[in-house]
Amino acid sequence: MTITLALSKGRIFEETLPLLKAAGIEVTEDPEKSRKLILPTNREDVRVVLVRATDVPTYVQHGGADLGVAGRDVLLEHGGEQLYQPLDLQIAKCRMSVAVREDFDYAAAVRQGSRIRVATKYTQVARQHFADKGVHVDLIKLYGSMELAPLTGLADAIVDLVSTGSTLKANHLVEVEQIMPISSRLVVNQAALKLKRQPIRAIIDAFSTAISSR
Repeated sequence: MTITLALSKGRIFEETLPLLKAAGIEVTEDPEKSRKLILPTNREDVRVVLVRATDVPTYVQHGGADLGVAGRDVLLEHGGEQLYQPLDLQIAKCRMSVAVREDFDYAAAVRQGSRIRVATKYTQVARQHFADKGVHVDLIKLYGSMELAPLTGLADAIVDLVSTGSTLKANHLVEVEQIMPISSRLVVNQAALKLKRQPIRAIIDAFSTAISSR
């Protein structure tokens, strides 16, 4: 009975490794050096599949993986409702925020009730946020560097993840509103939890203990 864990490369992968170690699981190949998309571990019954961050919930929901690690931003935008989310892993922390050019009067624009153009890849979250505030927005979906949108006049504001804020500062943008804190969650396929209850439960418990002892 093999357990398959879906992870995305980069920060989430790196910050999940100590939690896996606490569960007695070590990935035996470096994803940056290996061309493999399925990585073995020191346990024959556990393997790691490397997928895009936005695909993690899909793989877990449809049984391509038994469990995975996904950011709260991805779960809100791409639908994590069908997934069991037992733990906030407290890793890959950042925040989702609204940012504008330094010379744009965001408070006045919002107060006057004028329509503002917002560029983001998080259209669901942005739509809900501005609707709750009663602000009229035209959403522009982008996948690349959000910071360019206000600089080129494509948008008045952006909704994006902010970690240190240094990229915003370098591009003469300012954070005007924090929407929510973001961290990564453990997500589990409901059917797998029933069929492979013991090994999956052991991983959840080990992760939980590791988070508590930080």
